Amino acid sequence: MSFQAYLDAVETKTGLTPRQLVELAHEKGFDQTTKATPIVEWLAADYGLGRGHAMAMVHVITKGPRISDKHVQSGGTHSDPANELWLDGKATNPNP
Repeated sequence: MSFQAYLDAVETKTGLTPRQLVELAHEKGFDQTTKATPIVEWLAADYGLGRGHAMAMVHVITKGPRISDKHVQSGGTHSDPANELWLDGKATNPNP
């Protein structure tokens, strides 16, 4: 599953876009210095997300929407079409 597919599934599961969750995380004080565990625990407790989906959110909360070029068109498990993840909702993604 690509990183983008994880984020799209997070939106389906929570009803919130990834950007909305990032904003909520920042309001809670989570930022680029926060370790994964407290973010994963928050997402599990408040939104019922499993580890894989939560870890995709940890990435965008702590590192932003850019992913490594090694995942772009790699054909691997987390292959994505671009190195910038879409956070504003799957319905508005220009590269579905």
